[in-house]
Amino acid sequence: MQYDLICIGMALVDSMIRGFNPEPVSASGYLAESGSLSPGGEAVNTAIAASKLGLKTGILCALGEDAAGQIVKNELEKNGVDTRLTVRSPETPVSTIFIREDGTRKSITNQAHRYNFHPEKDPARFTDARALILGSLFRAPFDDPAVIHDVLRSAKAAGETVLADTKLPNFRRLALRDIRDSLPLIDILTPNEDEARYFTGKDEPEDMAEVFLSFGAETVIIKLGGKGCLLKTRDMTLRLPAIPIHPVDATGAGDHFAAGYISEILRGAPPEEALRFANACGAICTTAVGAGTALQGRDQVLRLLAENGVF
Repeated sequence: MQYDLICIGMALVDSMIRGFNPEPVSASGYLAESGSLSPGGEAVNTAIAASKLGLKTGILCALGEDAAGQIVKNELEKNGVDTRLTVRSPETPVSTIFIREDGTRKSITNQAHRYNFHPEKDPARFTDARALILGSLFRAPFDDPAVIHDVLRSAKAAGETVLADTKLPNFRRLALRDIRDSLPLIDILTPNEDEARYFTGKDEPEDMAEVFLSFGAETVIIKLGGKGCLLKTRDMTLRLPAIPIHPVDATGAGDHFAAGYISEILRGAPPEEALRFANACGAICTTAVGAGTALQGRDQVLRLLAENGVF
C-alpha cells in the first residue's frame, strides 16, 4: 500500500474570531479579542493530525486556484501530507468562526461549501491505503447517497478499514434511512453528541449508538465533548471520561479524535487503548486557537496520557 491513510472531504480556510463583542463601537464597527486565518475542513484537519502521529497520509479534497487554496496546500505539505490526490474546484470555501470563552464555537458557511467533487469517479485515488476516513457524512461530497455508497463499496473491495465522521447537514438534508445501504460498509462511525441526537432522535448516548448499530455500522463512537466518549459494538460498551484540560478552541477536536483512533488501530492497539489515545488527541487540539496548532506528535499524546495515569 502506498499510504497508511487517505482522508476524503472538505478543505477550507477558517477565519477565526475570538472574543467577539456584539455591541457596535460605531455605526459599522465591532471589536473582537483576536482574529486569525487557519487552514481547516475535516479532511485537512484529520490528515494533518494523522501525519503528525506518524501515518503516511494522503488527502483527496477539492482546492480552488485561489489564495485560500494555496494557504491550505502549503499547510498540508508543511506537515507532510501528500497533496497529489487533490482535485481543482472553482473556489476554496472560507468559513467565519466565532469562538466563545469556553472554546465552543459557531460558524458561518457560504455557497462555496456546496461545491461537490466526485471521488467515486476515480477509485484509484483513494483505494491504495490501509485505511480511509470519510471526513463528514451528510456534507459535500458525502451529501449524495450514491456518492457515499460508491466510495464505500470501492474502499471495502480494496480491503480498507473505513472510518466515517458525521456533520449536521447544511445545504442538502439527508437522514439515516437515505444511506441505509451504506452504513453496513462503515467499520467505525464517529458522530458527536449533537449529531447523534439529530440523526437518531435519542437523548442517551447508549441509545444513540444502538440506533446506528441497528442500521449496520460495526463500531460506533459518540463524542461527548467535556463528558468524554462512548464506544459501542454489538458485543462491547466502553465509556471514558474527558481528559481534564483547559479548552481554548474546540475547532478540529473531533477530526483529531478520528486521526488518533485510526492511528492506534493501524498500530494494532485494542479498541479501549485506541479510544484513550483518541480522547487525548481531541483534548490536545482544544488547547490552542486553530485546528492544526496544538498537536505536535505521538510522544506528546503519550505524555498527556501518562500524566493523567492512563498508560
